[in-house]
Formats: sequence, structure tokens, C-alpha cells
Amino acid sequence: METIPVFPLSTGLFPDGRLDLQIFEVRYLDLVRRCYREQTAFGVVSIHEGKEVMVPGQTPALFSHGTMAHIETLDTLQPSLLRIRCRGGRRFHLRRTYPGPLGVWQADVDFLPVDPAVEIPTELNYLALRLGRGIAQAQKDGRLADLPLLGPFRLDECGWVADRWAELLLLPASDKLDLLRETDPLARLRAIDRTMGGPDAN
Repeated sequence: METIPVFPLSTGLFPDGRLDLQIFEVRYLDLVRRCYREQTAFGVVSIHEGKEVMVPGQTPALFSHGTMAHIETLDTLQPSLLRIRCRGGRRFHLRRTYPGPLGVWQADVDFLPVDPAVEIPTELNYLALRLGRGIAQAQKDGRLADLPLLGPFRLDECGWVADRWAELLLLPASDKLDLLRETDPLARLRAIDRTMGGPDAN
């Protein structure tokens, strides 16, 4: 079990996913600057109930699992406004949360195992092909930077492809939580297959 700073958000993050944020709250300005300077990460957890911005007397209800966010770029737009781009790291399970310095939430967490590189079975390869075609078209049109994706594109791995579809599909938050906490990458990809209705679905 480890203790980490936590950033509650209305949207979640998956391993190797891309997260762009504009930071303006004092508590997070300090956290982000420190993480970037020290090359450490913070946890991102989806909000079950409540708001991203601190409201006096209110405690956000968080989902049970989240993902570490590693800051790759930081731009200072104004002294009190930062723009960051993060890459998703390891997943974790929250044991408990509590207020920390400057109002930044702290959490005691257990980390989930990193996905093994599991090859995509033939019957699910359509999921990688569709994703690959979208990436290739964006590259051709010069719009790759607009996609919520970060390279390298591991289109031969169950976990990577499943996580990208989990981010791209308009799924209920509870369904995304189920995908995030699933430790078997093939099972996660099969869940995406069921959601999409198979290779013959529109």
C-alpha cells in the first residue's frame, strides 16, 4: 500500500492514455509544479458524485479505482494558469481518501499489476483494425495531434487496444470502472467486443 495525491475528475484515465488539463486552482498549481519538477505522478480518479472544483463543506464521492498520471509537458499560460499533458500509468485501487496539504486529496492505494503483452486473437482483430484505420486516416489528414491518443501505437496488444476503445466509446462511468479494474487484458478486450456488438455490427 502506498499514499499518493489524488486529482478527482469527471473523466477518467487509462494506462498509456492521454489527458490534457488546464490547472488554475491553487492546490493543484502547487501539486502539478512539484510533480513536474520532481518527475513524480499523481492519481486520477473519476468522481461518482460531486464537483471537480473545491466546494466548501462538500466531499466528492470517488470511484474505487484510478490511474496514475505522469506529466509529459507543462506550459505556463499565465502565472495562475498551467496547461499540462499527461500519460496514464499504473492502475490502482483506493483503500481510503482524506484531505491533505492545501486541500489536495490523499489516498492510500494498492497498485494493480501491469498488463502483460497478450496477443489479440483472430476473432477480435477487427477491433485493432478499426482503431488502426482511424489512426492512419488522422495521420493522412494531419489531425493525429487532435486524437486523444499517445504513441507508440501497440495495435497487437489486447490491453492497449481495449484501453483505447474504453476511452473513445461513450460508456457509462460504471462500465468504464469495470474495464479499468479488470486485470486480464483479454477479458477487457472481450468486454469491448460485447459492447460493440461484434465485427458485423454497424
